[in-house]
Amino acid sequence: MPPRKKSVTAAVQQTLPEAKSATPAQPKPAAASKPAASKAAASKTPAAPKAPAKAAAPTAKPVASTARTVRKLGNGQDRIAIVAGLRTPFSRSWSDLNDVDPVELSTQVARELLFRTELRPQDVDQVIWGTVISVVRSPNVAREVAMNLGMYHCSGFSVSRACASGFQAMASAAQQIWSGECDVVLAGGVDVTSHAPVVYKKKVVDQLQKLQKLKGMGLIKELAHMNPMDFFPTPPALTERYTGKTMGEHAEEMAQNFSISRRSQEELAISSHKKAAAAVQSGKLASEIMTVQTPKGPVSTDNLIRTDMDAGKLAKLKPVFDRRNGTITAATSSALTDGAGCVLVMRESRAKELGYTPMGFIRSFAFAGQDPRENMLLGNVYSSPLALDRAGLGLADMDFLEIHEAFAAQVLSNIKMFNDKAFFRDKLNRDTVLGEVDFSKLNVRGGSMAFGHPFAATGLRIATTLLNTLRDENKQFGLGTICAAGGMGTAMVFERN
Repeated sequence: MPPRKKSVTAAVQQTLPEAKSATPAQPKPAAASKPAASKAAASKTPAAPKAPAKAAAPTAKPVASTARTVRKLGNGQDRIAIVAGLRTPFSRSWSDLNDVDPVELSTQVARELLFRTELRPQDVDQVIWGTVISVVRSPNVAREVAMNLGMYHCSGFSVSRACASGFQAMASAAQQIWSGECDVVLAGGVDVTSHAPVVYKKKVVDQLQKLQKLKGMGLIKELAHMNPMDFFPTPPALTERYTGKTMGEHAEEMAQNFSISRRSQEELAISSHKKAAAAVQSGKLASEIMTVQTPKGPVSTDNLIRTDMDAGKLAKLKPVFDRRNGTITAATSSALTDGAGCVLVMRESRAKELGYTPMGFIRSFAFAGQDPRENMLLGNVYSSPLALDRAGLGLADMDFLEIHEAFAAQVLSNIKMFNDKAFFRDKLNRDTVLGEVDFSKLNVRGGSMAFGHPFAATGLRIATTLLNTLRDENKQFGLGTICAAGGMGTAMVFERN
């Protein structure tokens, strides 16, 4: 539903106002339920929900794990509706959002979404929040958000699945609704790399713990034996514990393994920034991004999008992960980013009772894993066939496709394997491939190389933008997919009506 004209932020309001809508009717059997009076009168009542189509059986010979992949999701009656979505601006780490901690940033975007939709806090059954970089004093961000909004009845729980944490928050919301435990869930994600905890050596931690118990000369003697050099913290690093390599090093391996040229990577990066800049200029993203209040003033726009990407300048940049033979540069990688986002997820019948017209619906989703030592960021190819099977659809049925751009090399490698018969036969035990990707349908409003990648918030951005694109272009189906650390991948199929 359309946003209010005036915005509300943490700087001017700490509690939510009562919604203007009438108290929702008590739940009744589907045939007898009625929309809330004030909102239902303002908008046309959606058509009665249809049961999701049964997922088509996979064409490949089944393996041990495929029996569960085609199981129909949900209860066959209500679909999982996404009523609204919103995010903060995405900012390069240690820049515009440097002074806002993850809990505060999450609270601001959650408060604003509830304000715009005029949903009463008491109508929210659960808060689920994704995060990758741990918040030391507030490890359960979801509960902190619930309490900050006065929703003490929401126990709140946080999830972490690396870069797929945003999709996991939405998937967990869907599962809570399908189980009958919830009707309305606020699902979000946040990561503020600027606030990454500083880690000290275990030796220093032990010494500091000992110092707390000492006094007088004992304290002075212990301090005299300490080496000041030990107090230098260990810098944060995006290194895989299992493989000992960074994400960029794994992406560089993929570029070499799948013969992804540097030129093709740079062309994809330029395209991502151009499409993002065009989407911003046209106003297509305006309703998705709120203004964040910071100690230094309001922040309203993303600050990583470049309108002056020049192919000649990009060709002169030095590789960053393999300086001698590498092809990946800073321009063809997503930057460290701060940001948060959230969506309002409901049972379709509950959305109708409250008078909402959903943006769209989650038709299916899947998570998959692979050995991270072999092409670690290829998880999209493992998860996408599962999600499409569950939806009873194919890649050709997708009107738009969103592939998270961790690195241009990773995107192009996944796209190449989508249509590789040998890979599908040997790795996935499937007789048919997903098919060739139509680049005119890919990341049509820009991707993570342009917007940035605040790990757990990226999935919320993808879902919101994809559903808005389907609405604006009057299309039906979209596939969002994200690779993740640890050799994981996730995919989610969305439908508009």
